[in-house]
Amino acid sequence: MKRTIQLLCFFFVTFSILAQDGTPQDYLSSEFHKNRREALRANMPKNTIAVFFANPVRNRANDVDFVYHQDPNFYYLTGYKEPHSVLVIFSENQINENGQTYNELLYVQKRNAAAEQWTGKRLGIAGAKNQLGFENAFNGEDFINNGINFTKFDAVMFEEFQDDYRDSKRNKADLFDLIKTFKSQINYTETTVISNTDMDIELKQNSNAIQQKKVTIDNSTLRKLMAGLREVKTDDEMVLLKKAVRISAMGQREIMKAMHVGMSEAEIQGVHEYVYKKYGSEYEGYPSIVGAGHNGCVLHYIENTKVKVDNDLVLMDLGAEYHGYTADVTRTIPANGTFNTEQKLIYDLVYDAQEAGIAVTLVGNNLRSPDAAARKVINDGLIALGIARDEVDARRYFPHGTSHHIGLDVHDTNLRGDFQPNMVITVEPGIYIPDDSPCDKKWWGIAVRIEDDILITENGPVNLSAEAPRKSEDIEALMKETSPFGSFKLPDLD
Repeated sequence: MKRTIQLLCFFFVTFSILAQDGTPQDYLSSEFHKNRREALRANMPKNTIAVFFANPVRNRANDVDFVYHQDPNFYYLTGYKEPHSVLVIFSENQINENGQTYNELLYVQKRNAAAEQWTGKRLGIAGAKNQLGFENAFNGEDFINNGINFTKFDAVMFEEFQDDYRDSKRNKADLFDLIKTFKSQINYTETTVISNTDMDIELKQNSNAIQQKKVTIDNSTLRKLMAGLREVKTDDEMVLLKKAVRISAMGQREIMKAMHVGMSEAEIQGVHEYVYKKYGSEYEGYPSIVGAGHNGCVLHYIENTKVKVDNDLVLMDLGAEYHGYTADVTRTIPANGTFNTEQKLIYDLVYDAQEAGIAVTLVGNNLRSPDAAARKVINDGLIALGIARDEVDARRYFPHGTSHHIGLDVHDTNLRGDFQPNMVITVEPGIYIPDDSPCDKKWWGIAVRIEDDILITENGPVNLSAEAPRKSEDIEALMKETSPFGSFKLPDLD
């Protein structure tokens, strides 16, 4: 009977998070995104308008594009995952020509049967209304003649353009045309220098000018408003972020069991990413970093081309992305399963530094707090080991900061103020001793980084990635366990 109940519970939970077509149903709800738009509107200055554009489609090579990834702010406010779209939010209700009130407009990709046969079904206007909960949704081409009088607002807020998008001659409402239209409507020119404060731009004489008035362009306030919203995670966000972190920790656990000296960096990366996919992660939150020996000294080493890790330490900085939210977890382990004397001394020093950093990740402190605590431990340790002469010299071996926020971005937007409950940051001290460093050769090629994702609470820090062992002895113990990947063999192609 107990077994029957367990199976029924499993079936219910599985069914509850899958749609009839088998796709996940545990995405953020339309109510979440609506709530976030309302929160932004409540913080916007009076009589202002905010304009958001979707991320561009980026070309990989010839007629192949990179996998599309939505702009985090756009996704946060809409849940819309397609390109070539615009979101417009007004600080107060507007009235259209029919006397109806509205305070937001969403412009989406037009349904196109031929295009959808190649790239998948589009939501279109009906989907934007029924699934995303927008009352006022239009096709992207309607933005070309949107009729918005930007001159009547005290400020038009948007983030500065990066101009990393192409013009598709077959799509007259692609991102290129949407931004071109917007620039014309506010008389934005490429020669205009926009500072980090509000400034007025005089409209030129052209056929699109509504009146000879000024449009006040503000490209700094919106960034701050979004950072203020996103830096503190809601309970709904925490469900997804915790899952991304746990998936990443499981990847670290499985490679600890699977690791052997004959593995390549790419194979190690593959084990991690297989685990991510097995748990339902759509992507990696950033390019996977797997550096053996000296390669680990390159902070953002992503080539992962070493064909045999031998007896080196292997630094693995990887994070699963789950429904838009990304983890960031790093472990450094000995490929042969046992730290040698020098490796263990450096590893344990980094571990002690991380413990010091985590201990001060408290409400009311800030990003400088874990950095100062971890850096003191590392500075003192490197000097005691004779690797560094003083604190200035020690900086060469610990050249990066200790913490950053995570969320929809791996380096998530924030206001860099004091810690508040439900913020999530990394604590990631490291020591990197490249070959030819001015110290004893026995230390050369040792690189150690330990990184965990820490939830800030009123009751102290919570390590969300604690399922991946951190202590050197715990790592060695797990590496002795049998891995299911050990029996996975492929035919020899040579």
